[in-house]
Amino acid sequence: MRILSLIPARGGSKRLPGKNIKLLGGKPLIAWSIDVAKEIPEICDILVSTDSQEIAESAKNYGGYVPWLRPENLSTDTSSSADMAIHALQWYEDTHGKVDGLLLLQPTSPFRKINTIQFGIDLFKKTKNAVVGVSKTHTHPSWSFKIENDILVPFLDGSGTRKRSQDLEDAYNVNGSFYLTSPSNLISSLSFFEPKVTPLVIDNEFESVDIDTLLDFQFAEFLLSKNMIH
Repeated sequence: MRILSLIPARGGSKRLPGKNIKLLGGKPLIAWSIDVAKEIPEICDILVSTDSQEIAESAKNYGGYVPWLRPENLSTDTSSSADMAIHALQWYEDTHGKVDGLLLLQPTSPFRKINTIQFGIDLFKKTKNAVVGVSKTHTHPSWSFKIENDILVPFLDGSGTRKRSQDLEDAYNVNGSFYLTSPSNLISSLSFFEPKVTPLVIDNEFESVDIDTLLDFQFAEFLLSKNMIH
């Protein structure tokens, strides 16, 4: 099986400027995803899609494949990840031949494990479905609210607020660490979530760390300083 690993790394981060090449544990954030992808036998290439020359050079230094800079129209705040992924996928297949799967590894999830990625790929082989990384949510949707006319209103039907949290059915959120689908599903649905999605349940909370803000980054640094990441 040939799987193309795609690492999206836009240069215009607003909440944490320069995050993709910000040093974490002595190496750029993007290098964590490149390094783990190198260990997966099914991955044929680690393609980095970026609009930043600085990110491109950093990714190349760690073994990423950066043959071009992402077009400007796919690098805006409103550009979709599906459009970006399809652009990279079609270029790669036109240049290097067909692949069986596209694995999106966001650089903001530095602590994902080799065995977790391998298990996700095995699920993909077995089910033929898209596979997406999820973790149990800390705030159950039954305990989420919206505000209407200055009044707090349950986001769902409200019945969950009459139950203890431990009595509620488990709920999961997408943690951003793993997205794998077939080229045909991605192109036909323009999504990593259709037509069927198999969950890659990640119980290790450290693997689910998703760095979008300075506080997230400082938490990741804390975990490393305490030798909690192995």
